[in-house]
Amino acid sequence: MTAESSRPEAEAAAFLAAHPDIVQIEAFLTDACGVQRGKILRPSELEGAYRNGRPLPCSILSLDTNGADVEGTGLLWEEGDSDRPCMPVPGTITLSPWRKTPTAQVILTSYEPDGSPSLADPRHALARVVGALNEKGYFPTVAVELEFYLLDASAAAENRAQPPKAANGFRPDQLQAYLMQELSDFAPFLDDVYAGAEAMGLPAKTLISEYSPAQLEIVLEHRTDPMRAADDAILYKRLVKGMAEKHGMVASFMAKPHADFSGSGMHLHVSLADETGTNLFAGEEPEKNALLMASIAGLEATMAEAMAIFAPNANSYRRFKPNSYAPVGPAWAVDNRTVPIRVTSGPPKTRHLEHRVCGADANPYVALAAVLAGMLEGIDNGLTPSVPITGNGYEQIAPSLPRHWPEALRRARASTVLPARLGERFTDIFLTIRETECDRFFAEVSDRDYAWYLRLA
Repeated sequence: MTAESSRPEAEAAAFLAAHPDIVQIEAFLTDACGVQRGKILRPSELEGAYRNGRPLPCSILSLDTNGADVEGTGLLWEEGDSDRPCMPVPGTITLSPWRKTPTAQVILTSYEPDGSPSLADPRHALARVVGALNEKGYFPTVAVELEFYLLDASAAAENRAQPPKAANGFRPDQLQAYLMQELSDFAPFLDDVYAGAEAMGLPAKTLISEYSPAQLEIVLEHRTDPMRAADDAILYKRLVKGMAEKHGMVASFMAKPHADFSGSGMHLHVSLADETGTNLFAGEEPEKNALLMASIAGLEATMAEAMAIFAPNANSYRRFKPNSYAPVGPAWAVDNRTVPIRVTSGPPKTRHLEHRVCGADANPYVALAAVLAGMLEGIDNGLTPSVPITGNGYEQIAPSLPRHWPEALRRARASTVLPARLGERFTDIFLTIRETECDRFFAEVSDRDYAWYLRLA
């Protein structure tokens, strides 16, 4: 490596040289709620951003989903809303191919003035857990699956969820699964998503039409760098939303936009490798793999206290009910989608677990951090998993996970694992934001309140 290529700004210079038509760069971080916030830069500013970072107020990491300050985080008045240098994450600068104006984008991560990581930044929480695993000789390999709905833009503007008309004029309205006709109907949009993923360097692979009308999933191939896997998920969601808008639709990663249709999940596929990249979960008989069993046991043991991360909003809890492909209690099995932890079949060398709890609305950084933390908890304490489920898990698993948002927040607040693994300060900030938003949500008087109670109470 030459001295020139090792400079932080060399990546920026190389990117701009390869894309001389770029007019602007979207530079953003992801807050605790999973919302991207940042600035648009001009090309002349990019190299400076790589050298010195771009200042963003510390309060940007204290906001709820709607952008309202959460004073209880201690990131507002106590800090004088001072700036934090936000540095571009190496390897994440890429194109924004849905933009009409030639645009690039880059992920930022926040630091303190002394150069230490900002403890409120979700990306640093994930890095903390990954680092703890690495110190023990374990290197996670991760793939993220995200389901989403396409919605009619006019209906969405009126806060209604309705499947959109495809370019050929047909509007899907049936409960189907793996329907090839739906993939054909939305091919113009999907073709642009795949082309955009290629332009962005995203490993978009298998495409699936899910169980409900206009519900889709594109599988992202696994990464040996879990940080990059989470970055991929953020960039993928931006791509899907941007391309949907370009085609006159809305793409929603809301957990349950339709009362009568299935919810959308984020499934995390995880294995642990050694320093040589050898899969430590590999083997013909999963139950004889002590590391895999301890990892599963840790996930079972910590599932309830992590639900506020896996299901971060009031709407998230509408997914969880029997026979919905969303879990009701901790359990595991081999190749069984009625349980929250599925050990995959297939060639023994590819053995890994699929964590099927998160909604598509979960923050990928925080959700993956909680999953890896649960695995680490099981490994460190030599935990033993439950007996694997055979058959229909919904008939055998006692419902024990929090069923509603306030209950999940109480369980998370009582956790000792989350602050120990994700960081005490981050966990407190995350939960303070979610608790405040929960209070604000339930303080609203909805149309349903009036319909049910205005005259009859």
